[in-house]
Amino acid sequence: MSDATPFRPFETHLDEAAALRTLRATTDGADDGELFLERRRSEMLLFDDGRVKTASYDAAQGFGLRAVRGEVAGYAHSTEISESALLRASETARLAVGDGGGTLAEAPRGTNEKLYTDADPMAGAEFGVKLETLSEIDAFARALDSRVVQVSASMAASLQEVVILRPEGGSVSDTRPMVRLNVSLIVEENGRRESGSAGGGGRVGLLGLMTRDHWESVAKEALRVAVVNLSAEPAPAGTFDVALGPGWPGILLHEAIGHGLEGDFNRKKQSAFAGLMGQRIAAKGVTVLDDGTIPDRRGSISVDDEGTPSNRTTLIEDGILVGYMQDRQSARLMGVDPTGNGRRESYAHAPMTRMTNTYMLGGDVSPGDIVADLKDGIYAVGFGGGQVDITNGKFVFSCTEAYRVENGVVGAPVKGATLIGDGATALQQIRAIGNDMALDPGMGNCGKNGQWVPVGVGQPTLLIGGLTVGGSAT
Repeated sequence: MSDATPFRPFETHLDEAAALRTLRATTDGADDGELFLERRRSEMLLFDDGRVKTASYDAAQGFGLRAVRGEVAGYAHSTEISESALLRASETARLAVGDGGGTLAEAPRGTNEKLYTDADPMAGAEFGVKLETLSEIDAFARALDSRVVQVSASMAASLQEVVILRPEGGSVSDTRPMVRLNVSLIVEENGRRESGSAGGGGRVGLLGLMTRDHWESVAKEALRVAVVNLSAEPAPAGTFDVALGPGWPGILLHEAIGHGLEGDFNRKKQSAFAGLMGQRIAAKGVTVLDDGTIPDRRGSISVDDEGTPSNRTTLIEDGILVGYMQDRQSARLMGVDPTGNGRRESYAHAPMTRMTNTYMLGGDVSPGDIVADLKDGIYAVGFGGGQVDITNGKFVFSCTEAYRVENGVVGAPVKGATLIGDGATALQQIRAIGNDMALDPGMGNCGKNGQWVPVGVGQPTLLIGGLTVGGSAT
């Protein structure tokens, strides 16, 4: 299902000159503000256990109006894009400005860079073809191994179109596609059941994920993980050196370190890294970036949701803290430039500092040598959920695929392993950095203050010393 008509709110819903007058009245005496208009369309298909479980198509649009004065922001939003709704929203947003006295911040610089297609990712395949593809995935996965007892295959696509009007008079637009295909399955052997999943996507069209070569590889990877877990032994508990695989294990970096390097947490002194600019916070060789400029990646954005062009921001360089991610408000209050990290879930949410694609650069050590140097530890290559306390960086992450390593030899897979530590200490305990940096396959979502946005993560193989491993082995 597709609507080929571009989102042009100033042609169909609002007079641009009148909207600009309202925006300027709202932000008179403020430090910043914008009118954010959005249309989003999405579809999701889920084929579960041999039948269609979910087939949905959603469409929504609306606007958000913001005025910022110092530390305070006034925000109002509506699903109705009209002059009357905008005037009502102005009365609410204006409350944050009070008596005024602010100086409007410099407008974002312009950009013509496009990091992804603006074509509708849902176009090109009929509904029946998509369902047939999911049915074929189900049949293929079951035929791979007689132990497969349940299969769940899904595909999702969305198109977000935004227009951002600034009080200086300029407007910025961006058209953001997003797709994902995922396969999860359960295998059973001798009464024991285990699961595995794989998938990913990015800011591309859905047709590329629907090719047989692609989804066959996804199904095989899901089966591989499930079969590995069938033979997994209870994980040991204690303090171990841990090798982390490349790619998706960067989710630990994202959570345990990345959030602590967001500007708003540091401005408010809530981060474990607050006040440490220019100091060594990680082992030598550790360089961490947040990069929203990588073409077609899940976390990439041509411009952020305040109109600032996306950026490649170095956060840690050779172990030294050199930068934070910044939205416009935190950047202004901290006396630095915005980095293109002002993001929001939708028009119904005010922007805040958020990550895009956060990853660690590779080193010069071969992954095989890193594992070979692991005398007594864990090799973790897959992660599930985790929890992090931003104020102290303490984290708990569950492993979905991990192995026991003794004297450099990878042994039996382990089940139920959790990694426990804190980001600041883990950064200092990095002992080796692999030469195999990889990004995740395009599956990350990040939550902050009730808002969810798509993100990317990545890292090379790493050796971290002295992590606490929670397990059930006796």
